Amino acid sequence: MAFTVNIYYTGTNGNAKKFAEEMKKSGLVERIRAEEGNLRYEYFLPMDDPETVLLIDAWKSEEALDFHHKSPEMKEIAALREKYSLKMRVQKFCEV
Repeated sequence: MAFTVNIYYTGTNGNAKKFAEEMKKSGLVERIRAEEGNLRYEYFLPMDDPETVLLIDAWKSEEALDFHHKSPEMKEIAALREKYSLKMRVQKFCEV
């Protein structure tokens, strides 16, 4: 069963966009996309909220998502989220 996770990162002073840009420039996005079971990992900028970035993150299975959550990349994401003082809102969807 595939899962899609929407994560809304919100900050101030353009920090959410800076976070997404650093994720991309650091190579972290490509490393996550290369993880076993990753189907999609893309950032989007909502037109009506310049202080938020949306991550659409899709995984082939719950096991693949669990493996990702235990990966070293998660510590890097948490450190960047803290660096940019971001809040998160998460929505999880499953495909049947």
